[in-house]
Amino acid sequence: MLASMADKPIVFALSNPVPEIRPEVANKVRNDMIMATGRSDYPNQVNNVLGFPFIFRGALDARATCINSEMQIAAVHALKELTHEAVPQDVLEAYELDSLEFSPGYIIPKPLDSRLRERVSNAVKQAAIDSGVAKAPAA
Repeated sequence: MLASMADKPIVFALSNPVPEIRPEVANKVRNDMIMATGRSDYPNQVNNVLGFPFIFRGALDARATCINSEMQIAAVHALKELTHEAVPQDVLEAYELDSLEFSPGYIIPKPLDSRLRERVSNAVKQAAIDSGVAKAPAA
């Protein structure tokens, strides 16, 4: 299936603990893909800890009446923006890395990135305000 995909495919093999295809197998078939799994021992771990606590924090801070699409999209944009910024030294140390920058191997922030709390929560709160579902007064 990988061989039949268009150039530069994006593959999310998210079954856990065993992804539908392991990156080392996929890389033998394709060398031009972006791949993510649900596992912490591979690059681009898709982990609900990247969003759920912070989406809820932003919704609670806004006293939002719901979590709407605008708030979810704001969370995604906050995650995306973090991958384009310099990775803090404490994150590099936590993952025993010398460097990390936006690339096919880094499209999703690391779960231990302390910037997630503020960035995602604030983006979600602002989206709640902007979309009219916030009950808290704008600060």
